[in-house]
Amino acid sequence: MHPYWFTFEPIDHPTPLNLGAGVTARDDGDARRLIGEAFGGLAVADMAVLKNLDGLDQGHVIPNMGDILVRGIWFPLGYENTGSD
Repeated sequence: MHPYWFTFEPIDHPTPLNLGAGVTARDDGDARRLIGEAFGGLAVADMAVLKNLDGLDQGHVIPNMGDILVRGIWFPLGYENTGSD
């Protein structure tokens, strides 16, 4: 399992997804599938494997994220059960 961080093409309205989205998945394909299921209407701009949490927004993402050790979406909250099996 690996944690990934996704950013999206600019979104024209205020949303937590303007910061990005975090997902823990088995591999790149699994991560893209989980993101697609949760946010299928958005174009992914970038995807990166997280080595640590230092690059994430310390004021918004870190205090508002779910469990990074469990497969699924951990930021933004509310999508944790997407793709659970």
